Amino acid sequence: MVLDRREDAPARSLADGSVTVNVVDEPEKARKVLADCDAVLPALEEMDALTVLESMKGDFGGPFLFDMSAYRISSSKQKSNEIMGKFGVPMPKPWPECGFPVIVKPSCQSGSVGVSEVEDEAGMAAALKKVEDLNDTPIIQEFVHGKSISIEVIGNGGSARSYITTEVVLDRNYDCKQVLCQPGILSEEEDTRFGLCAKMTAEDMGLNGLMDMEAINTPKGFRVLEIDARIPSQTPACILAGTGINLLDELYRACSGRESAARRRPGASSYEHFHIVGDRMYTTGEKEFSHVRNPAIRKGLFGSDEMITDYRPGASEWRCTMITGGKDKDEVFWKRKDAIKAIMDECQIDEFIDLSPEVV
Repeated sequence: MVLDRREDAPARSLADGSVTVNVVDEPEKARKVLADCDAVLPALEEMDALTVLESMKGDFGGPFLFDMSAYRISSSKQKSNEIMGKFGVPMPKPWPECGFPVIVKPSCQSGSVGVSEVEDEAGMAAALKKVEDLNDTPIIQEFVHGKSISIEVIGNGGSARSYITTEVVLDRNYDCKQVLCQPGILSEEEDTRFGLCAKMTAEDMGLNGLMDMEAINTPKGFRVLEIDARIPSQTPACILAGTGINLLDELYRACSGRESAARRRPGASSYEHFHIVGDRMYTTGEKEFSHVRNPAIRKGLFGSDEMITDYRPGASEWRCTMITGGKDKDEVFWKRKDAIKAIMDECQIDEFIDLSPEVV
């Protein structure tokens, strides 16, 4: 059951049912619906709505799959860096120890809001002004380069368990266009260390829910950028396709006092967004995919395992999230490539455009 204040929220067409409600303005209406639910999972980051949901969680029919205390910590890069620093979690060097170039980012914003890459003193002044205009505290760190990686960890308030390392591939606007779940993203030693960093951080926070740890895999090893104590929008589906592990089931079990049931099977997967306009096909970030209208889950469409899409035969513009899985990354590569070719052939697409961020 989807609750949303928007009549046109894309998730409505994927659910068994939906209710239009603003939980901040209509808490009693929301309370009545949520009282019958087996679990409540907020897929949002608005603090006022989360605060209202937290206040009424005792009236839900099942557990509230969210840790408000951990979310407040992870919402402050300053606070979360202090926690990770206690355990020696490898992070980018702080300013001025690192020298230029640096990344200047606000402590309490999400995504790329207010983030600047700075190469000199003039750029530093402009970046600091951008953070000041957001009424936030600047975090200044070494600019690090390499593949973006992520790992999820789930805690029950005492102990925590880390799961699968995934690679996050960015579009030209630094938005996530693809998630890859496959062996060898990190060496076995580094993968174990990455999971341990996430586990120790979660246990120190007393995590009773799910969070992810995001890092850059540099030539000198991974460097952790931040943690986020909220449900990731993409990696759970990718991990399910590639390993058979259902993170939402694991989260429900942890918050219900039950044992983990995770059993990883060998495999790999890709989770990727596309935007088709006329005779062109683009890879695109999740922000662009959010403009999808009345999507459906289509099994086997164009040779994929499944798609979340508003595709209709003959449509001149449509979007899709394509999920492909296989026994290894080579099988996933070819299945993905064949599916893209099938889309281009059937929809008479002349050009496939796959853009990445400019190299600094």
